[in-house]
Amino acid sequence: MAGNSQRRNRRTANKKGATVGSGGKRRRALEGKGPTPPAEMRKGHVKQRVAQARAKQAARRPAPRRGGGKGTNELVVGRNPVVEALREGVPASTLYVQQFIDSDDRVREALKLAADRGGIHLMEAPRPELDRMTNGLNHQGLVLQVPPYEYAHPEDLVAAAADADEDPLIVALDGVTDPRNLGAVVRSVSAFGGHGVVVPERRAAGMTAGAWKTSAGTAARTPVARATNLTRALEAYKKAGLMVVGLAADGETEVQDAEVLQGPVVIVAGSEGKGLSRLVAETCDVLVRIPMPGGAESLNAGVATGVVLYEAVRHRH
Repeated sequence: MAGNSQRRNRRTANKKGATVGSGGKRRRALEGKGPTPPAEMRKGHVKQRVAQARAKQAARRPAPRRGGGKGTNELVVGRNPVVEALREGVPASTLYVQQFIDSDDRVREALKLAADRGGIHLMEAPRPELDRMTNGLNHQGLVLQVPPYEYAHPEDLVAAAADADEDPLIVALDGVTDPRNLGAVVRSVSAFGGHGVVVPERRAAGMTAGAWKTSAGTAARTPVARATNLTRALEAYKKAGLMVVGLAADGETEVQDAEVLQGPVVIVAGSEGKGLSRLVAETCDVLVRIPMPGGAESLNAGVATGVVLYEAVRHRH
């Protein structure tokens, strides 16, 4: 009897078919699908695209490097310019003071600022030597030497965003030749939490003493990268998952409606009047415009960039 019962139990256990209480469904079909996956894992969801872009950035990210090269030495000449540069924290290596100079308040302030900051060499030089250094400019006995600016590489800006676990927010300038405009853009990028500014290597403003002054010291914490070819740099950003958004008076989308600003993005601003060059405009994923009810034809790069950066931050929050 016991043997027969065991054989029947084995046959029943091996029998294919519905399990009692299953409603005719196999056990696997009864298993739940689990909780709804997060947005980052849902196919086609915008957050999944952002997550994929971040993963792509991390995979492509090289070791941080300073591949943008250096600028050249610059001289700030004259009593007022030297004092203003020292007040604004413009990097300086040497302050040249003319021998037997007629001292006034500006000279005394320049010497005090240089001494208080530390790291600035004070050199006394005869007037003929200062005349030679400045090519005969009216130096008034004060010359400040600004060391070469060390530019970042465009890839460094994406790497910095990845290190901070943030979507890249970068500004690129196309044909902007006024250093004060560059300084204003650097200040806006810093104010809105951007990761840096990209400028072309040629025919563009660089980080001069004027740019440093206009940035109001923010250039010390906001990197400026220099690209050998701006179009190629933008193409590289696109391959890394960033959207390239150009500012144009005839853009198809108004800036407040540009939802692409909520993800990884590089904003490209052109010069006032000329705007974006043809190749750069063709490289952009989308062109946006800033509505101007007042009728102004264009805004300079510093103002326009500030407007778009504000919108980008608003979209992200």
